[in-house]
Amino acid sequence: MITKFETITSSYYPLPIENVDTDQIIPARFLKATDKQGFGDNLFYDWRYTKSGEKIDDFVLNNPKYSGQVLVAGKNFGSGSSREHAAWAVAGFGVRVVVSSFFADIFKNNALNNGVLPVVVSEGFLASLFNVNNDNAESTVTVNLEDQTITNNTTGETEHFDINTYKKSCLLNGYDDIDYLLSKKVDIENFEQNR
Repeated sequence: MITKFETITSSYYPLPIENVDTDQIIPARFLKATDKQGFGDNLFYDWRYTKSGEKIDDFVLNNPKYSGQVLVAGKNFGSGSSREHAAWAVAGFGVRVVVSSFFADIFKNNALNNGVLPVVVSEGFLASLFNVNNDNAESTVTVNLEDQTITNNTTGETEHFDINTYKKSCLLNGYDDIDYLLSKKVDIENFEQNR
């Protein structure tokens, strides 16, 4: 079971870096675990901490002026290996939405399977989010999954985003794939009885 996705209005973490791969999102040395516990602590670990484990204060996830349930990232987010742990780390940190102008397909699917909504926007809309945030770290976006829209609340710009109908239904209902099948149990039993 994942948390039901409702409309989110949130400030956001700006990460205007292109081609962020899954090894940067969650370094390989943290992949030994087989459950999702604690992965948020290691999100972008090599960018958040020095080799001696000291926090790098000016990295966006460590900087107290930034917060929220949304990460706004540069183009081609989640490229590289197919590790699902990258989505675990994003979700474990408390991020429910990642916004970019392009996602690697495997990361996109892993995110959706773990309750994180990847929102693809135009390059112009993405640039506007970064510009607004440079002026005001408390600027917000509103993500409405039902309507499939994202709004830059400072400029009023809104864009529509695409999502697989099945995955949209799962997020809105708080289902993972197993929960979805269980929700259809009566229908499945009826089908079997009448076949």
